[in-house]
This record gives sequence, C-alpha cells and structure tokens, in this order.
Amino acid sequence: MAAIPYAIHTVLTDNGIQFTNCACDVYAFHHIFDRVCDENDIEHRLTKVKHPWTNRQVEQMNRTIKDATVKRFHYDDHAQLQRHLADFLDGYNFARQLKTLNGLTPYEFV
Repeated sequence: MAAIPYAIHTVLTDNGIQFTNCACDVYAFHHIFDRVCDENDIEHRLTKVKHPWTNRQVEQMNRTIKDATVKRFHYDDHAQLQRHLADFLDGYNFARQLKTLNGLTPYEFV
C-alpha cells in the first residue's frame, strides 16, 4: 500500500480461501485479509458466487502478465522475474494506450 501513489478505499476479490472464510464456517476467526483491510480502512467486497464474468477483468490481466513474462522467458531466479515483471508493469501502466480507456494509458486514466 505504501508503494502506490493513491489511497485504496475498496478491494473486490473472489470468494477464494486466500481472501475469505467459507460462508458455512460460522465459527472461524476473522480472516487475515479482512483484518488487514479493516486496519487500513479498506472496504472488502466479494464477487457473487457463480458469476465468473465479474472476475473476468482480473483474469484477463493475469493472463496478459503471464503471456509477457513466464510463458515467454526463462528466469534463473526469482529476483530476475521480479525485475522483468516490474519493467513490464511500468511499460504497461505508463506507455500502453488502451481502447477501453479511450486511448489513455492506465496512469493517465487514474
């Protein structure tokens, strides 16, 4: 959160176990993801169950990142992947003009 130049007010995630407890598990502790959101005044929203189109945009971006990195290149170590990923994201956010953003880069749109 310290690495981005704006405040996060809402996070939308799917219902995976990395983000929330099972709805049937009423006696579970408050999930760590929710605790971090609460500590930072971030609203955590969950996608509706059996509505995969809600999650489509995230999955598309994940595929774009994979296609540009791990599916194209071999990395000798994790640090090399991290450097390449950072370079790719800089290029994507500051140089790639997107039709869905009326020809703006993500940085310009934000």
